[in-house]
Formats: sequence, C-alpha cells, structure tokens
Amino acid sequence: MKNITDKLIDKIIATGNPTVVGLDTRIEYLPEQLTKNLKTGEDVSKALTEFNCKLIDALYDIVPAVKIQSAYYEMYAHYGIYALYTTAAYAMEKGMTVMADVKRNDIGSTAEAYAAAYLGASGFDYVTVNPYLGSDGIKPFVDKCAENNKGIFVLARTSNPSSSELQNLDVGGEPLYMRVGGLIAEWGKDQIGEHGYSSVGAVVGATHPDEARALRNKYKTVFFLVPGYGAQGGKGKDAAASFDANGSGAIVNNSRGIIAAYKTDKYKGMTYTAAARAAAEAMRDDLASALKK
Repeated sequence: MKNITDKLIDKIIATGNPTVVGLDTRIEYLPEQLTKNLKTGEDVSKALTEFNCKLIDALYDIVPAVKIQSAYYEMYAHYGIYALYTTAAYAMEKGMTVMADVKRNDIGSTAEAYAAAYLGASGFDYVTVNPYLGSDGIKPFVDKCAENNKGIFVLARTSNPSSSELQNLDVGGEPLYMRVGGLIAEWGKDQIGEHGYSSVGAVVGATHPDEARALRNKYKTVFFLVPGYGAQGGKGKDAAASFDANGSGAIVNNSRGIIAAYKTDKYKGMTYTAAARAAAEAMRDDLASALKK
C-alpha cells in the first residue's frame, strides 16, 4: 500500500507543482465584502471559511496541498476552530492533501493524545511536530502514522532568523539540526513508501539553502516541508536545495504570497481568487525553472 507521502508525490507529479498553500488566514487578508458586517464570532467563522473555500476552488487543480496554521484559527476560540476543520474537510473533498501546522508535542502520554487528535482515522493527512522532547514524544505520532497512513513533519532547520541559536549548536562535532535529521530518518525508517520517502518528514527552511542541501544529501529517505519561500525571503533557487536529483523529495510552502496576493502591486485590480491562482502559477514556474538548473 502506498504511504501518505507516495500519495502526495503522486499529486505533485499530476499537477507539476511541488507547492503547498499556507492558509494562514488573518481577518486583514480578507476583502472588504467579507469583513464589512462582522459582528459576532459566527460571522468571523463564516468569513474565514468562505475566504478559504473560494481559494481552494481557485487552486485545487493546480496545487496539490494546503497547510493550515492553527494559530490563526485558535485566536478566535471555537469559532475559529470550526472554520479550521470546515476548511480542512472542504480541501479533502477537493482531493487536496491537508497539513495541520500545529507544532505539537509533549511527554509520551500527552503526545498520545495529540497524535489521536490530529492523526486519527478521520484527521489531517500530516501534522507538524516539535522534536525537543526526544523519541518518547515522537513515537505516538509515528505509531499513528503507521496505523492510519498519516504523516508528520518534524522541525529540523526552521526558516526563522533566530533558529540558529539552538539549531546550529555543535553536538558531538555536528550541528544540532543534522543530529535531528538523523533522528527523523531513524524514526521513519519503517515507513518508507514506493517513491523512496518516509511518512516521517522534516521541516527545512528555504532560507538556509546550504544547510538544506547538506540534509538532503545525507538523509535520502526524508521528505521535506519547506517554509520560507516568498515573504520570508526564500526564492526558487533556495528552495531547490531541498529537492533530490530527480526534482522530488520536497514540497514548498507559500502563505500570504498567495492568499493575499491581490493586495500587492503585481496583482492589483484582480479578485483575491484570481490573484491567488496567478501567484500560485508564478511560483510553480519559478520552482520548475530552479529545478532544471
């Protein structure tokens, strides 16, 4: 049976686009027609959901996956959580892979609860996970991946500027992010699919291309989720460092660069859905060009 990463790679091949759209949806990203009459929590939930679902309608045939950052929904309490799960269900109906960006973990028993919450049989396809607690905090997630054919992306080399404070620390002659990469490969070694990649993947930022390249060269069965493209400064040539020689092995996230593209000068005058599609096509072409070099 194909693992979840096989299915994701198949969708990437079908669309010709290794892009995941980050639905980091903030009220200020919504057009005026969706915000002018917001009075209640229910109004907010409805507006977020409508914005997201119309984006999905505009993108599902050219983008294989969405990543939903839970923080932007949790800030609206249960109203936002309803929007998050409604959005996720709609994206799945459209055939997209759905990632929950939650960066969860805790001691083993609590990690079991988190794993059940997000990777249950009816849960998300992938979640992001923090490795700081070590193997006993990761095992429940890995077990759920095997049980329900789900996946996780474990933080390894993140895109934020201060990540070097911890991730570049020397640990026995190698930086900590490389040691974490080794653990990720070990955690996922029994869940490698037909395309050669495990359902246990790594988060590796486009803003650190040399380090991404080192991780890719050493850990050949680890699929990468690549943040940092676009607003954080990463470009196609930077993201390309996370891919293998066949142009596979990674998927690149872009959030506000797509969902709020209509607010930029480049796409001025377009509807938010048309601008999002145009931005997604431009990103696809940028990545394709970078991967040919």
